[in-house]
Amino acid sequence: MGVGRFVFTPLLPIMVDAAELTPSSGAVIATANYAGYLVGAIVLSVRPSLNTTTSFRLWTVVLVPSELTMAAVHSTAAFSPLRFLAGLASAAVFIACASTVTKHRADGASPGIAFGGVGVGIAASGILTLLVGPHLSWESLWVCWAILTTVLVAPAWMLSVHPEPTTRAVPGDLDRKARTVWRTLLFAYFLEGLGYIIVGTILVAAVGGHGSTSVGPAVWIVVGFAAVPATVLWQGIARRTSMRSALVAAFALQSIAAVLPALTGNTVAAVFSALLFGGTFMGITMLTMSTAQTLPIGRTTATLTAVYGVGQVLGPLIVAPAIGDSYSVAFAIATGVLILGTAGAVRVSQLTAPR
Repeated sequence: MGVGRFVFTPLLPIMVDAAELTPSSGAVIATANYAGYLVGAIVLSVRPSLNTTTSFRLWTVVLVPSELTMAAVHSTAAFSPLRFLAGLASAAVFIACASTVTKHRADGASPGIAFGGVGVGIAASGILTLLVGPHLSWESLWVCWAILTTVLVAPAWMLSVHPEPTTRAVPGDLDRKARTVWRTLLFAYFLEGLGYIIVGTILVAAVGGHGSTSVGPAVWIVVGFAAVPATVLWQGIARRTSMRSALVAAFALQSIAAVLPALTGNTVAAVFSALLFGGTFMGITMLTMSTAQTLPIGRTTATLTAVYGVGQVLGPLIVAPAIGDSYSVAFAIATGVLILGTAGAVRVSQLTAPR
């Protein structure tokens, strides 16, 4: 998923330089991917019975031709449905893995290790783009990603998927406090999807013009490397403190990651922002999912992924009119959104704190 869903980010500048895309058409294609992720999450939240081992294997296979065909087409109208398919597959893979890890928590399955795989995919795509990007065409790079995805898909087929339970309690068993916690968590995670995608979409582009074509991919590599151990570290922090305290801290740090590029165009600040961003976005996902699992509610992973997907689709649309010659306004908007998300996490912490 880390490769299939995120590889378009480091490849977009290369495709723009080759005159295959404009920045605006790149945004359209990226939004198609977010829309696919949203649709996949909604379908699986409504029909959790579709989250099976067979469908999981099918969607992992779909990722490969969706990448391979990107090398054979040359228009936004053709690129967009392919990235939409990759978004669908990414949502299905994510929900299958998250629900399966939850099922095996009692057996020692670690959400930190499982979610860390996304960071590995991001780091791998950034490193390979930096190393071979100057020597290969963008078409050849898409073929490389299809081959890498094929290699990663093979061992994933050994996973036996366990769908989420439809419900953990009859409706009458949900007290007012549990409902409030759930709604607040949903809203905070929606804000995370909205704020995170703004930063993730424009961070590479914002620093890519600082005199070196390697700066953008290098920053994306920093994001990936920070994301690899982040979920394990946040899991450890949650054990030592609490899940709710860790969630508040992760939101707050991501707010700092968003505000730094708004204040300065310094490359060092951009790298520090990438460290904080990479070190928190999957951590927030893991901590939110884990917090939701403590509530007497079913299908939490799919429902949370759906509201996150709504935020992802809205994010680029909200900031697009604000982006002129500077990305500062977009980063400022992301900062405001994430501060609200932090406030939501604080409210969840207050509601779930032991008396």
